[in-house]
Amino acid sequence: MSLPDKAEAVPPHVDAYKRVLQQVLDSRPSGMRQRLAEALGKNRSFISLISNPAYPTPIPVQHVERIFEICHFSQKEKEQFLASYRRAHPRRLQLHREREAGRRLTLEVPDLGDPAANRKLDAILAELATKLAQLLKGS
Repeated sequence: MSLPDKAEAVPPHVDAYKRVLQQVLDSRPSGMRQRLAEALGKNRSFISLISNPAYPTPIPVQHVERIFEICHFSQKEKEQFLASYRRAHPRRLQLHREREAGRRLTLEVPDLGDPAANRKLDAILAELATKLAQLLKGS
């Protein structure tokens, strides 16, 4: 992965919350980036991209709470991250929470014997549930 061009400057508040994430990841045991990638259903390179302040790629809002959970952010770390995230993306957290106002359903599915296949099945089922709910809301 090459560093971005100087023309693609990283906004200061994006840089700030990425630095918080980077510090948290650096202070955790080895393997945390891989564990986080698996929990988000992403590649390890995605974690490097969203945690490196040199890259302007923002952290998707739908991953923020899961990142806090997996990385065991302290209250202070969480507050620092969220303050910068809100400054960088003023309405993103609010819109996400409004969209995410829902309930949790636990579903038992077969273990496919392969972590990648299991993540794929989980993602497909989550997307299916979201699309079905959107269809029902529209009717």
